[in-house]
Amino acid sequence: QVQLVESGGGLVQAGGSLRLSCVPSGSMFAISAMGWHRQAPGKQREFVARIDRAGSTNYADSVKGRFTISRDNAKNTMYLQMNSLKPEDTAVYYCNAVNGITNSWGQGTQVTVSS
Repeated sequence: QVQLVESGGGLVQAGGSLRLSCVPSGSMFAISAMGWHRQAPGKQREFVARIDRAGSTNYADSVKGRFTISRDNAKNTMYLQMNSLKPEDTAVYYCNAVNGITNSWGQGTQVTVSS
């Protein structure tokens, strides 16, 4: 399984920005796709964004136009740039990697958006 190390979470006021990072244990190009999910207390984990090996991206409607997923191949790091944050974005954000049939998850990083 791929080991994933996340960082960048924190507390921000509404309208602010955060940038999350995820570093896999191996090369990103050995991974079919990487992305982000989030989970708030009492809710199921939900899809946020993903990017595949070709650079194709996909976003949940709730974050489209505000969040941007990207990769830095030299740093072997995936990012989630979150702008215009809203209180409803508050959740634990999890990095995800799909490698064949194996689905790996990071430990999660807390994002809290105050009103």
